[in-house]
Amino acid sequence: MVRVASLFSQLLSHFPRNEFQKLVNKHNAEFGAKGFTCWSQFVSMLFCQMAGAESLREISNGLKCCLGKLKHLGMVKAPPRSTLSYANANRPAGLFRDLYYKTFDHFQKQGGFGHRKKKFRFKNKLLSLDSTVISLCLSLFPWAEFRRAKGGVKVHTMLDHDSYMPNFVQITRAKLHDVNIAYKLQLNPGSIIAMDMGYTDYELYAKWTKQGVYFVTRQKKNAAYKVIDERKPPINSNIMADETILFTGYITSKKCSYKLRRVVVWDELKERELVLLTNNMTLGATTISAIYKDRWEIELFFKMLKQNLKIKTFVGTSENALMIQIWTALIALLLIKWLHFLSKARWSISNLASMLRLNLFTYRDLMKWINDPWNTEPVTPKPKQLALPLPVFGQPKPMQTPT
Repeated sequence: MVRVASLFSQLLSHFPRNEFQKLVNKHNAEFGAKGFTCWSQFVSMLFCQMAGAESLREISNGLKCCLGKLKHLGMVKAPPRSTLSYANANRPAGLFRDLYYKTFDHFQKQGGFGHRKKKFRFKNKLLSLDSTVISLCLSLFPWAEFRRAKGGVKVHTMLDHDSYMPNFVQITRAKLHDVNIAYKLQLNPGSIIAMDMGYTDYELYAKWTKQGVYFVTRQKKNAAYKVIDERKPPINSNIMADETILFTGYITSKKCSYKLRRVVVWDELKERELVLLTNNMTLGATTISAIYKDRWEIELFFKMLKQNLKIKTFVGTSENALMIQIWTALIALLLIKWLHFLSKARWSISNLASMLRLNLFTYRDLMKWINDPWNTEPVTPKPKQLALPLPVFGQPKPMQTPT
């Protein structure tokens, strides 16, 4: 069935209005609202991300230009700048956070976002943990003080390598250390989590080892340890050493008394040694090295987020408005990644995002458009005017027979 609606309207159909209203009621987000609904606010902020709007003025004017097409979006009219600004500053950002997780589950049930690029033999859940700092102007965002002349917030992310999309996100001020977030994670036994050296915490290592959670990280250069056992490295590999160690430092030995595994890998690209630390004693050394190498996918995720969506310039200066804009950016990325997975055109994420930006309000079938965007004919809406049987001038009317 051909849908006579814009591409933007078809994207919004993945957010059922009844489910969205349940989230609104849960957060009591429309308390005291006078006409401007949370749905209109969400559509406006999603338009900001998908269309690349730089300010409240661009959001308002951009929607006003499409006034005849807003009915398909569930909006009556474009919001004024002041109305949207007030809503972003006062309505709870938790509504958009919950909407992100609900959308993530929705797409996972429909087939997900793809599969692991690196094929591993183990069936354990593979995760990556990292954070990225979004820099802010301290004079405009005084609440986000980070350094002497710089503000910022952190987006803490745990990436699921089954879909290469985050199944956990927390936005905090940039001053908060990454380890504080790692302690809050609820990981299933058997999971493997890869992280960089910024998450070095020996009590955390002991906690995860006790819970049956495996980690792969880098070891600090000044860590004091002793070698208990050595394994022979695989032949013709970049593994230089594979050892079982115990920490011997006075404090570290008390915080983590478990045996750990030290794997030394030669990085041919940068010509240096990488010393990896893990509590997994069964996987091969080359697999441990491949797990840490696959951690680079979370860096690619941050790059994709910052290059294709609006999280560097913000349309509001309050903390709540900034949170809403980041959560809507993550929701928009879910949509783009899902379309990229379904598409057969083999284009990049950045090209798909830019093409959507140029065709948001064109009338085309979305599924056909993502497969063949250049040869898909626009959908022409059928006329709604009914044809009246008017008589033709110059011809006599048919005579009616008397009854």
